[in-house]
Amino acid sequence: MIADEIHYCPRCGTRLIVQNRAGRQRPVCPLCDWIFFPDPKVAVAVLVHQSGRVLLARRANQPHRGLWTLPAGFVDAGEDPAQAAQRECLEETGLQVKITKLLDVFSNREYPGGADILIVYYADIISGELHPGDDVDQVDFFLLKQLPPLAFESTLKILQAIQ
Repeated sequence: MIADEIHYCPRCGTRLIVQNRAGRQRPVCPLCDWIFFPDPKVAVAVLVHQSGRVLLARRANQPHRGLWTLPAGFVDAGEDPAQAAQRECLEETGLQVKITKLLDVFSNREYPGGADILIVYYADIISGELHPGDDVDQVDFFLLKQLPPLAFESTLKILQAIQ
């Protein structure tokens, strides 16, 4: 939930006002002094890189439908990010992976409703059969020098960093 989407105090129901609190303008309850601090959305991505090829998934939904990205998705509340990365890869590609190390962390929302923080992990395939699932309509391995059209700037940065 972002600041312009909340209008009433979840504690007492009073209409919120905007005041300078904790260094910026924030919705505040004038009755009980509750302050709205929006939490960042966190996403994870998996980089499976083998034999000079990288695993990519084609987005089936907007934004950027039909463009390619790493297997990725949002971290659920209370979920370990590395486990979320494994879950997302399985859901989207049919492949069970093992996280081997952290690749990078990005902080930049690329589109409305997108993640504020993207955590990218290297992973190795443990088992499974490659097939699209969840919110992708194709999955495949691509040579780094022959990439399809990519959905996100962060995906491009990640792939350029490993070349």
